[in-house]
Amino acid sequence: MRFYFSYPIFTLRGYIAILFWMLIIGRMFSGNVVVGQTSSAGRPNIIVILADDMGYADLGCYGSEINTPNLDQLASDGLQFRSFYNATRCCPSRAALLTGLYPHEAGMGKMVSNRGSKPKPGPYQGFLNNESVTLAEVLREAGYKTYMTGKWHVGERPEHWPRQRGFDHYFGLISGASSYFELVEEPHKRQMVHEDELWSPPIEDFYMTDAFTDTALSFLDRHNRNDEEKPFFLYLAYTAPHWPLHAPQEDIERYDGVYDKGWGYIRKQRYERMKQLGIIDGRHQLSASPEGIPSWESLDNPSEWADRMEVYAAMVDRMDKGIGRIVAELKKQGKLDNTMIVFLSDNGASAENVDGRKLHDPRVRVGQRGSYLAYDEPWANVSNTPYTMYKSWTEEGGIITPFIVHWPGGIRKRKDNQTDAVGHIMDVMATCVDIAGATYPKKFKGYEIKDIRGISLLPVFKGGTGQDRTLYWEHFGKWAMRDGTWKIVGGGVNEKVKLFNMIDDPVELHDVSLNQPAIVDKMKKSYQKWAIEVGVEK
Repeated sequence: MRFYFSYPIFTLRGYIAILFWMLIIGRMFSGNVVVGQTSSAGRPNIIVILADDMGYADLGCYGSEINTPNLDQLASDGLQFRSFYNATRCCPSRAALLTGLYPHEAGMGKMVSNRGSKPKPGPYQGFLNNESVTLAEVLREAGYKTYMTGKWHVGERPEHWPRQRGFDHYFGLISGASSYFELVEEPHKRQMVHEDELWSPPIEDFYMTDAFTDTALSFLDRHNRNDEEKPFFLYLAYTAPHWPLHAPQEDIERYDGVYDKGWGYIRKQRYERMKQLGIIDGRHQLSASPEGIPSWESLDNPSEWADRMEVYAAMVDRMDKGIGRIVAELKKQGKLDNTMIVFLSDNGASAENVDGRKLHDPRVRVGQRGSYLAYDEPWANVSNTPYTMYKSWTEEGGIITPFIVHWPGGIRKRKDNQTDAVGHIMDVMATCVDIAGATYPKKFKGYEIKDIRGISLLPVFKGGTGQDRTLYWEHFGKWAMRDGTWKIVGGGVNEKVKLFNMIDDPVELHDVSLNQPAIVDKMKKSYQKWAIEVGVEK
């Protein structure tokens, strides 16, 4: 490697030049990886917004009839990904987002460990390990103020909570789900945790989605008044629209009658709208509804099922309103242009039925305090239009997510606001580190940190087309691998390994494994090598 000096050595300027290059060389060999190139001046603020259990087709800009004007506007003015992936389920996805690693590498291959248990350290320990570093930890080291509100779900014990992993301030839900109408600040019940002195949630008229929005706004206001010289990182992890189906009545009423024609009709409407928007094209055939989903006409109680989807839509609607309030505050502060806002979902739509929990009061209408229902597989199939399967599965319906990025100061204007670049939730870490000019460490607090797996999406933001990716998934025995054109899926009910050409058949309707045995064998070996590397259970 050669270094060139622009000044004679034996002069003041020459000495300054030598010192400059000594600092550069020292930084290069200091054991840290400098991902970003951004200077400290004018560094962008960063807001990462994560929805919970929301399907690919649940936003207006992705084909839905649900009213989401604020997210639609962010997509129109920013960049909208057609092929972006999560890590199959809430806990693994949150771990991948926060650390830039595969979930197993961060200790979250399955779900959180029970608070009273003593989990064995390793890929399935149930909380973020010390060999991973969080976005908040990295950005705080780079001079950012770090805020979080919303669902944590990557560590139940107090020593694993957000403020122990780099966040300056936090209010939210430590565990996975709760009533949207009750504020229960009892940590042993794993519900609301208030670790902050900046804002106190209202006790009366409490609604969880609004509380998270209000907290975020309080953080932005406080930061603007007291820490404006520093950039900020805000992680806003909504629980909406995760069950139980709860929403303010005025929002539910706005969808009265919208779903009276049933899930088959709505799914076809979404499919046609998605094609019109360019989110999908002629290669995306509409998958058949699973055999277990009855026809709308055969139901004895269609109005009750329509009510469930009305509440689900209201939950998404309310979340979008909150995002609009945050955008308005950024505009008011003059910070919108220099703030990167990212929005995505932690997994595909949930086909879970929660009747067995016996928490629903049958005297209460769905959506109101005291009800406790999910919208179940028939409506989840609509949310994942046109794909198959659901949350926790490795087919596209379980892992593909809407992904919107809005950053006027950093996204190159283009004719089309959509991209076919393939992204993964692990990329959020690498991208944030890159644009912040931060350092992803080799060591942190005395621990060796695993190498980052995600890649920066900044080249895509600047107009690039992305690159072929090799990506892996595993969750409770279900697994998949995508390698450029090809995707292999295994670990299902009958353990059959399926192969799909994702260019010709992005909905995974035509298994070509019998026609391509060499590709199947090669990809299985690659997956098995990765599985051993990250510690997947046999």
